Amino acid sequence: MASNLASSDKPISESSSRCLTECLSTAHNFEIIRFSLLEGMGAGKFISSSKFRVGGYDWKIRIYPDGWKEEDKAAYMSVFLCFCSRPARDAKVKFTLSLLAKDGKVRSVHSTTHTFQETGQQKEGNYWGWREFIEKPKLQELLSVNDDCFTIRCVLTVIKEPHTEDVSTVVVPVPESNLHAHFANMLKDGKGVDVKFSVGGQLFSAHRCVLAARSPVFKAKLYGQMKETTMKCVKIDDMEPSVFKALLHFIYTDSLPSKNRDVDENTALQHQLVAADRYGLDRLKAMCEGKLCQSIDVQTVAITLALAEQHNSVQLKNACLGYLCLQDVLRVVKETDGFKHLITSCPWIMMDILEKVGPPSRV
Repeated sequence: MASNLASSDKPISESSSRCLTECLSTAHNFEIIRFSLLEGMGAGKFISSSKFRVGGYDWKIRIYPDGWKEEDKAAYMSVFLCFCSRPARDAKVKFTLSLLAKDGKVRSVHSTTHTFQETGQQKEGNYWGWREFIEKPKLQELLSVNDDCFTIRCVLTVIKEPHTEDVSTVVVPVPESNLHAHFANMLKDGKGVDVKFSVGGQLFSAHRCVLAARSPVFKAKLYGQMKETTMKCVKIDDMEPSVFKALLHFIYTDSLPSKNRDVDENTALQHQLVAADRYGLDRLKAMCEGKLCQSIDVQTVAITLALAEQHNSVQLKNACLGYLCLQDVLRVVKETDGFKHLITSCPWIMMDILEKVGPPSRV
């Protein structure tokens, strides 16, 4: 008895499996214009859409204006889905055929599931659908208020063969990438640093190989023929320490630094864009450019436009010019200090403004 209890207390081994059925879907719209000219072509005669591909097979929509059979001629329009490929195996599909008016509203809809079977010598003509898709009187009523046109929309899903798999061999939880966190910690703890930068009286430590991998300018400075290749401390002129710190943050983490409440975000982005352009960091430049495009206003547009012109930021320039085209904006912007800086630093930009805003007399 004791032996039986001990045996029952042992853990039971488990395994799992699951059945997956994959499917591929698409929609095709077949527009019919001047349908009345198609009537009278005869029962069994059809028009076809262009081919569309789903699940490795080709398909068409067939419309029989005078019906599929002679007895349908005066009563119905017939619509079918046509299978146009030679299948390697049966093709199971779920499809819906809808008749849409010009306003997009559905006036007739039919759905079904069907298997197009392998037939050896497959020829175009393996089709499935509805002989009585819509009654002719209802269709004529629609055409009379719809400019003699309509659209047949097919939403088609190809259902693949189900397969069973062992869950234990495929379900492996993969953690989120934390590469950026590792690099951020490497910059923060200072282990392995081999170069220092003096920026505005502050010192910053970094790893030559990381800087060179991320920036072609740093690569040339630190591993090229420049004197910085042998220097233990490199001096950076014309840059604020906070900007260089943000630059290092991006180089190590591929992201912008967190917002600093003590610093105007727009000004910080402008300085970071200049630094990104200086060191060939195209992704950082584009990120700054995108954020600056979203923060253009009367007080910032002139300075931002000058910045965009000086650093070849085409999208930012176009955004600024577009903002200046708004009613009465230019008149107000002309009174700002930023505008005075703009016409002093980039006088040629006035031609672009005039082309966008209006004749010279308005400026």
